[in-house]
This record gives sequence, structure tokens and C-alpha cells, in this order.
Amino acid sequence: MAEAALELINVDYEVLPHIIDVDEAMKEGAPILHEEMVPSGIEVNGPTNIAKFVEFNLGDTKKGFEEAEVVVERSYKTEAVHQGYIEPHAVVASVAEDGQAQIWCCTQGQFQVRAFVAQLLGMPASSIRVTPSEIGGGFGGKTVVYLEPLATLLSKKAGKPVKMIMTREEVFRASGPTSGGSMTYKIGATKAGKITAVEATIKLLAGAFAGAPAGPACMCAVAPYDIKNVYVNGYDVVVNRPKVAAYRAPGAPISAFGAESIIDELAKELGIDPLELRKLNAAKKGTQAAYGPTFREIGYEETVDIAMKHDHYNAPLGPNQGRGVASGFWFNIGGESSATVNINEDGTAVVISGNPDIGGSRASLALMAAEELGIDYDKVRPIIGDTASIGYNFLTGGSRVTFATGLAVVEAAKDAVRQLCERAAKIWEVDAEGVIWENGHAKPASTNVGDFEPLSLANLAAQAPKTGGPICGHNAQNVQGAGPGFATHICDVEVDPETGSVSILRYTAIQDVGRAIHPSYVEGQIQGGAAQGIGWALNEEYIYNSKGQLDNPGFLDYRIPVASDLPMIDAVMVEVPNDRHPYGVRGVGEVPIVPPMAAVANAIENATGVRMSALPMSPPRLLAALDQADIKEAAE
Repeated sequence: MAEAALELINVDYEVLPHIIDVDEAMKEGAPILHEEMVPSGIEVNGPTNIAKFVEFNLGDTKKGFEEAEVVVERSYKTEAVHQGYIEPHAVVASVAEDGQAQIWCCTQGQFQVRAFVAQLLGMPASSIRVTPSEIGGGFGGKTVVYLEPLATLLSKKAGKPVKMIMTREEVFRASGPTSGGSMTYKIGATKAGKITAVEATIKLLAGAFAGAPAGPACMCAVAPYDIKNVYVNGYDVVVNRPKVAAYRAPGAPISAFGAESIIDELAKELGIDPLELRKLNAAKKGTQAAYGPTFREIGYEETVDIAMKHDHYNAPLGPNQGRGVASGFWFNIGGESSATVNINEDGTAVVISGNPDIGGSRASLALMAAEELGIDYDKVRPIIGDTASIGYNFLTGGSRVTFATGLAVVEAAKDAVRQLCERAAKIWEVDAEGVIWENGHAKPASTNVGDFEPLSLANLAAQAPKTGGPICGHNAQNVQGAGPGFATHICDVEVDPETGSVSILRYTAIQDVGRAIHPSYVEGQIQGGAAQGIGWALNEEYIYNSKGQLDNPGFLDYRIPVASDLPMIDAVMVEVPNDRHPYGVRGVGEVPIVPPMAAVANAIENATGVRMSALPMSPPRLLAALDQADIKEAAE
């Protein structure tokens, strides 16, 4: 009946001028999306598509360029790309007659879903319970809310549960990709290779509403380097596309494509090995970043050293083959985290946290809890709580969970250990200060306390009803002190000069991972990020026709890498512990997607002599560039 009613509705559309390119959107006379929009951080005369302006300044770039003996200036461009999650957005919502709502959805942040539903529907947060499902990929694309408020409202009106699932085409047309970008870089250096100044302008498209990651893009641009004079500014620009969402290290891969490409071009201009140039200017402990902080213990220089000595970097190349290198950075974040560690009566433990696991974080949380409790890992069960079962947790993103929620788990486990020691003290009839915890057992701190046999966690758990009841450790905090991550990648390519097709022959990703709590999951994060970055470099883009309509809304026409496209990615872990975490954790999931685009571009130039300054470097684009280079060479 509803479908029949829809058939009776006639709509006349007034098609307005559209704009989908960030440079075009900033030109005078461009179609304006929001006449009433007032930009942040900049004063403009009249309506504009600029939503926000940010800038970061260190030192004096004018003086730095005066000291430079070589100056290089280039422009680069990237396209908007999809996060590539396989599972589409989906939700089931059920609102009971008493107004209590239950929501099951695939999300990176159940508390964010609760907040949006509460705000949009005017419901108290306490009446909404959100349970995150096992997620079929997120990569930042599921940090946003699309279907959940609609399903909840429909359930409330229908009095029945409502399920909504986006089709693949709806995901592409209606949910957020990451930004496309346009950048100009200027870099100066001495002939000896010391970079004296960098200036950059980074313009990112936001989609129909403000929200491009211009700030993070600027922060990360040249962060791997110790440069005394830096000025970087960024623009958040609205265009007629879906509003962007996060994608792994949002903004950083875009700005790094420009920064790491021009550094390679500078190395050629100076006749210096590209890794040697990076080592000469490497950030280290005590380096002040252009975006503010002074780095503590970091391992960027170590990644470059290992790359220089790696057999990959020194292996021979064949015809039409080239090797490229690039580095990358992500600052990582902390944020609000809560955790509970419950001790069961049989001596096992349950760790409840509030962050959906999108990269193996549950295993890492369980390992740290087991270490604190002194019991075997297989006796710890990690679970993800819904919004009614655990205190507030900020969403899963920014490589924060193992670090921030991990710290909450460690402190919750310590709280449980404190209670276990108190129970042992009660059994022995001594002061709690006289009991210590070692290897999963309560022990007298000294012979002065008494001569008692150690009590195991299992023993104390069994006696809990007699000594005070359940043993439950809790912790909630706004975690600070995230350690930044750095990486250096090496990429070998072979270019088919007849078709412009690029094959990845070998790929090595070297990364400062802090302390690898679960090494195999860390390796997987590095390999996955590199694979996504390679896809971004070679094939991925949203293709729009002349009417501003998306022409490739599906994985048949939107080309992401598959296993047969790539070699085994060699992940090399450099462990420089974060001194602000008890287990040395620093986030690892964002950094590996940052260097690949520039590494591939630099490899292609070394294979062909052609510098690709715009992404993707797909066969048609590369072949056109090769043909143009041949024409130019013939003319000369």
C-alpha cells in the first residue's frame, strides 16, 4: 500500500549548479552550497564554500628559505576514496511500550549511537540500550550514525522491531568516504641536505557539510622531521558530495602523499639517497613538532636505519622496475575509557570493556589483564559491553583502544588485585598492607607479617562469599599520554609501458609499534593498512559524471586490491615503548596507511622517470603520462 502511494507522487526537481572539486569550490563565482555558512578561523567577504581554516606555525619560514640553497615547489592531488568495509551499515531497533529502546548495530562506538539517537528523538540516554555487533570492517567509516535514529523512530511508531540494511549502492551514494585533497608544498634545504623550511597549503573536500580532517592533515604533514621553520595551513571545503567520514589516520595519508613526494624530489635535486635525506632530518626525542608538542621517546630514526640496512632496499631491480620509499606519522589519541574486571568463583576472570573490537583489541586487553592478575591468558574472557553494562567509552578509532582502554583494564585489574590482597589479609588476620601479589598469588610481604602459605587467585575466589562477597575491579578515566607512531615503507613496482599497469613486486613496512602486546595482530594491522594505501595509490576513486552523479557505486567498478594483487607484505616491528603506558603501548592501526601512496608514486617515478602528482595512478592515467613524456622527449 505504501509503495502504491509512492507511485502516485510526482516531484518536479529544480536542478541547481553543482561543484564536486575542492579547487573549483574555492574559486570566485563557484556555486555556493550554504549561503548562510560562516567559516571558522578566517574572514571572507560574502558567501563561501570554505567551512574552516586552520594553520600551524613553527619558527620563521622566510628566514628558513633565505638560508636554503635549493628550493622545490610542487602541487599534488588525491581523490575521495571509500573505506572498503565489506559489511554494509545495518541496524535492528526495538522500542517497547514503556519507551525503552534496544538497538543492535554494526558500529565503532555504541555510546555515540546512543547520544545521537537520544538527541535526535528527544529521548533520555537511560532509555536507550545499544549493543554493538561483531563488526565486518569499519576503518573509520562506522564512527558515524546513519540508520539507527530512523529504525528507532520507525519501531516506536510501528510497535514492532525494525531492521534496516543499506545496499552496497546506498553505502557508496549515501555514507561518507574520506576526503579528496589538493596541496601545494614548498621545501628548502642546504646542499648538504638539511631542510631549512617547509610551507604547505592543504585543501580538503568535506562533502555537503563541514567536517574534513584539515587539522590532522596539517599536523601530520611533516611531523616525521626535525624542521625548525614550518608553516602549514588547511582548508575544510564543502562540495556537492556525501559528507565525509573518517578513514584510518584521517587526513594524514593525503598530506603525506604531498610531503613524501616532494621530499623524494628534493633528494633527487640534491643527489642524496632518499633514506639518507630522511635520516639526516629525522625527528627524535626532544624534537618540537610544528603542531606543538615536543616528542618524548620515539622510534622514527630507527625505522629509517632498519630500512637502509634491509635486504629489500639493497636488492637489484630489473627493467621497468623501480623502488620507492616514504615515511608516515600519526599522533594517536587517548580519551574516555571504562573497564571492569570480574573475578569468577572458579578463578577465571571476565574483562568488560566498551569499545568494539575492529583490530584484535580484545586479545590485547585480555593479555594485559592476565599479566596483572598473574593467571594464564586462556582463563581471561574479554567481552564488549553494551551501553547499559559498562561506563562511558569514547569510540573505537584513532588507534586508541589498546592504549587508552588498555590502561583502564590494567587499572581495573590492579583494583581487583587490591581486593584479593585484602581478602587474603582477612583470612590471615593481618593488615592488608602486609600482603603482596606475585605470580597470581597473595603472599606475606615479609616474615614479620607471618608464615603463611601463598593463596592463589582461584583459592581466594572460592572463599569470596566468606570474605566479603564478589571481587570486581573497576576503572574509568580520561586517558592522556598517547605515544605517536612512525613508519617507513619500501615499495618495488614494475610498470608495463604498453598499458600503464603497475604491479607491486615487493613491499616492506617498518614501524615503531611501542610494545607489541599481541605481535600477530600488530603485524596484521600493518599489512592491512599498507594494502589499503596501495589501493588508494593505484586504483581507488569516486568517479562522477558531468551531472555530478556517482558512476561507480559498487565493488565491481570501484577497484580495491584483492589478495592476488599484492605480494606478502613484510611487517618489521620496531619496539620503542611509550613511557606513559605501563606496557609501553602506542597505537599501531593508523600509521601503516600513511606512507604507501607516496612510496608507490616514488617507485613509479624511479621505474619510468615520470612523476605522478595526482591519485589514483591508474593504468589510463599513467599510460597518458608516459605517452606525454614520450612526446616531450621526442620534441626535445
